[in-house]
Amino acid sequence: MPLFDPESIRSDFPVLAKLIYLDNAATSLSPRQVIEAQVTAEYHYRANVGRGIHRLSRMATHQYQEARETLGRFLGGEKGTLAFTKNTTEAANIVARGIHWNKTDRIITILQDHHSNLLPWYRLKNDHLIDGIDVVDSTAGTVSAEDIESCITKNTRLIALGHASNVFGTIAPAKEIAEICKDKNILLHLDGAQTAPHLPLNLEQIGCDYFAFSGHKMLGPMGTGGLWISPDVTGDDVPAPLCTGGGMVQSVSGTTFTTVSGPGRYEAGTPNVPGAIGLAEAARYLTNIGMKNVADHSAALARRMIRGLAEIPGVRVYTPEDAPLIGTVSFTVDNVHPHEVAYFLDEAAGIMVRSGEHCCQPLMHALCLTGGTVRASAYCYNTRDDIDMLIATTEEIAGMVK
Repeated sequence: MPLFDPESIRSDFPVLAKLIYLDNAATSLSPRQVIEAQVTAEYHYRANVGRGIHRLSRMATHQYQEARETLGRFLGGEKGTLAFTKNTTEAANIVARGIHWNKTDRIITILQDHHSNLLPWYRLKNDHLIDGIDVVDSTAGTVSAEDIESCITKNTRLIALGHASNVFGTIAPAKEIAEICKDKNILLHLDGAQTAPHLPLNLEQIGCDYFAFSGHKMLGPMGTGGLWISPDVTGDDVPAPLCTGGGMVQSVSGTTFTTVSGPGRYEAGTPNVPGAIGLAEAARYLTNIGMKNVADHSAALARRMIRGLAEIPGVRVYTPEDAPLIGTVSFTVDNVHPHEVAYFLDEAAGIMVRSGEHCCQPLMHALCLTGGTVRASAYCYNTRDDIDMLIATTEEIAGMVK
């Protein structure tokens, strides 16, 4: 396992000399290596891919395809189809709008999931393309394979599962759920926006059918991400492209057309070539420091947060300590709006956290949290000192309203 030293990692992120960044569940920082990879692409081979014969186009095409292969290895999904997207949201919509649905189909979703893994499926019901949505309660912060299985009916076609909660930071048992899905011939879509940055993944071993992720949460550029489709997906379960146009077409005759095979069919128009190259560099960076190291470090910092915050009178922690965790913890301070807590953390100690509903309004309504929560999310470049400063400053805030 590679040596892991958060202090040395921090040197690749200049802004960390000025502040404590704990908003990684929303957007991570990018190291200088990722920025430099994008700049190199812009300076030395800015060109469209797959269409030109000149040297810049050939070089850009090579780097773009190499980036795809790098991401496939990083995710443990070399045998599947990996299409570049803008983000997790676009990837989920490709699946939702691209599958040939039957009107009797039902979908299972999880109450705690991000709107990006709820609304694409809700729209299918609202557009009368499927029979309905079954929502698994997860107000306690976790979801089990048994919870999912109890909601399955003979018409369940797909389960849309957040691999980890962006509110609680808890990790779902994806492999167990995938085994249930295979046994019952049900599709499994995993929202991996929070796990691609934090966990060593092997999508082929997990057994999901679709996996969506975002680059900006895993040290990569904004506006990058991907959709992975298992090689086992066939027939009407292979999503049709969300967009049509240049780049994804094989032939056009009259008003009919055929698409190219493979991931290119999902990448209509000019792709974000420098972004894909930067995202691949982010994957290499994470691989070099070791994803098992990242997972262990993030989970340890989360548990340190939970224990420290839970000891403060007037602070309520919503993330369960005894569950598998990434680096994310949600909490509130009695009689202080989460936005005020976040503002004070920034002004008093230069601590960046997220506050509000975290694009999880159904969960917040179920928890009766009208202002949402404060969410602190740690990553590979955070230290114990960062967490201790968060705890100490939160204690100061709680003490001010006694």
